[in-house]
Amino acid sequence: MSKSDPRAHLRRPRPKEGFDTRAVRTGAAPDYNAGAVVPPIYQTSTFHFPTELSEARNLGEVHLYSRLLNPTTTLAARSLSALEGASTGRVFASGMGALSCAVLSLLRSGDEVVALEDLYGNTVTLLRDVVPKWGIRVTWVPPGDSHLVREHTSGATRLLLMESPTNPTLRVHDIRAWARAAHDVGALLLVDNTFATPVNQNPLALGADLVMHSATKYLSGHSDLIAGALVGNENAVSTATTLADTLGATLDPFAAFLLLRGMKTLGVRVRKQNETAQYLSTRLSEERRIERVHYPGSFSTADERIARAQMRGRGGMLSLSLKGGLRAARAFLRELRLIHPASSLGGVESLASLPVETSHRQLSRAERLARGIDDGLVRISIGIEDRDDILADIQAALRHT
Repeated sequence: MSKSDPRAHLRRPRPKEGFDTRAVRTGAAPDYNAGAVVPPIYQTSTFHFPTELSEARNLGEVHLYSRLLNPTTTLAARSLSALEGASTGRVFASGMGALSCAVLSLLRSGDEVVALEDLYGNTVTLLRDVVPKWGIRVTWVPPGDSHLVREHTSGATRLLLMESPTNPTLRVHDIRAWARAAHDVGALLLVDNTFATPVNQNPLALGADLVMHSATKYLSGHSDLIAGALVGNENAVSTATTLADTLGATLDPFAAFLLLRGMKTLGVRVRKQNETAQYLSTRLSEERRIERVHYPGSFSTADERIARAQMRGRGGMLSLSLKGGLRAARAFLRELRLIHPASSLGGVESLASLPVETSHRQLSRAERLARGIDDGLVRISIGIEDRDDILADIQAALRHT
């Protein structure tokens, strides 16, 4: 490593550190940034570089144009990579930007992608309405067949795509089994880890090749930016990055700065959200107006067994199937006083939404019901407020449904 490289210390191996230490300290370079403890925002579109560009490339990371590379976005990607145990990563303009670039860059006409049916609504739309136009075949795996995923693959399979826990029913699926199925046919496994976060689950350690995040959610944690991320297999990330550079799906440096700030408190926030959501799932199971409480591991004994094996915490999301269907769910949202009726999730404030009208509105009613998304399903993202205040707000709203 060249002594003239001003960024050499950022790539120097670090001793094994705890999660919160990595979240706070990865990417910090006060000696490089005029002594600043908090890395600055490199709010610039372009950079000065030597006349002979080949000389600049010897530095390892060449900053030419911020659509391609920017020091602030580089630090954000490096920080998340450290938390997920990845050697490389990239941040994107949104979670769907990250996912779209990954899928479209890794597949070509004649290839097959095998996907869990129980996915975020816009992911389903991408695979159902966009990907087939490229001559790519999509094979869907019903949630009940998740343990039989290998039987859904073929010689044309190049990518497997799943999430666990799922949005919004919070089903848990065996990442190791999906990774084995992918690798048996020479394919890659991409896991959407948005709901679990690297605090609770590390898919790469379970055999996955790529991990995608909607960084808008828990990684940011403050509901004030839109971002996505992809970490893992170096060749795959590089391929997706090239497409992102071409399509312009890259992250703005100011959003990257906010993301870096948010990730510093990720562990602190998520651990409290885990505890509160677990408490609420137990207390709300006693409510007579709730048909079912959806929480990771609660669907079946098989789900619980998988959750115990691959998750350290169960997350800050829970969903409630209310008796009375959509009418009751809408009335419930109107009566909330502490919890914000709003889309998105993962922030410090508690949010509630109806998937039938937000995250999965693109699906037909039959498609939603097949995925376990009933008309009365309310998805709740637990914030960091006092747990008894959240419980009281939910119980008061239930009384008026």
